[in-house]
Amino acid sequence: MTDSSAPTTPFRRIAIAGASGRMGHMLVEAVREAPDCRLVGALDVAGSAAIGSDAAAFLGITSGVPIVSDLRAGLADAQVLIDFTRPEGTLAHMAVCRELGVQMVIGTTGFSDAQKAGIAEAAKDIAIMLAPNMSVGVNVTLKLLEMAAKALATGYDIEIIEAHHRHKVDAPSGTALKMGEVIADALGRDLKECAVYAREGITGERDPSTIGFSAIRGGDIVGDHTVLFAGIGERIEISHKSSSRATYAQGSLRAVRFLAGQKAGLFDMFDVLGLR
Repeated sequence: MTDSSAPTTPFRRIAIAGASGRMGHMLVEAVREAPDCRLVGALDVAGSAAIGSDAAAFLGITSGVPIVSDLRAGLADAQVLIDFTRPEGTLAHMAVCRELGVQMVIGTTGFSDAQKAGIAEAAKDIAIMLAPNMSVGVNVTLKLLEMAAKALATGYDIEIIEAHHRHKVDAPSGTALKMGEVIADALGRDLKECAVYAREGITGERDPSTIGFSAIRGGDIVGDHTVLFAGIGERIEISHKSSSRATYAQGSLRAVRFLAGQKAGLFDMFDVLGLR
């Protein structure tokens, strides 16, 4: 006989956007393995071959959660949506989440300033964690870059080099741009004014106030980022290399747990990890 008065383990009810993609699969697996999380919804675009199939079919098991294109059906029992899709899709999902009171963990990159402003507006009604990279290691790296930039504010040229798989559609990566923003803020600069995204031909000498970006695309590279501080007689390189998307999935779950205590507001991984 079960003791009905015994405490039950609380869990977070999670829906996943883009559930049939590479990142979606990682998220589905991570949620199913987490004792404090439960998969209750799986979304994909209408017309996807995965619509109607079980979200965990790729694992050879049945979760009882079908992949659907109907947002309201997929979010009906969810407390939070994890979204690593495309800007337009994420914003469409956000409108419904805002209406239903569903929190969001957004790892989508490539938002315009206007779209970011729209996310900030929605965060007045629901709690949103927005970060271009959910990796705990990447966010610790961002903190290190902030410290390094302040210490190396003069006499060092700064270059950001990133590499990703051939399927990535935006460049520079959201993570590389976030690194640039962190460094620029630490130096009291505006990244929009000091970023250099391409060099070709006779460029003249390097402007020491700029922050350079280089993007590499090829193969199945998950994500490599290196920031080079090049001085006279020495250079410092701070790097982070991802070998699996699993680290993004685990960071996303940390964000989900963090949002459990939030009514509304816009947060990032520094908030989640206590790195402010």
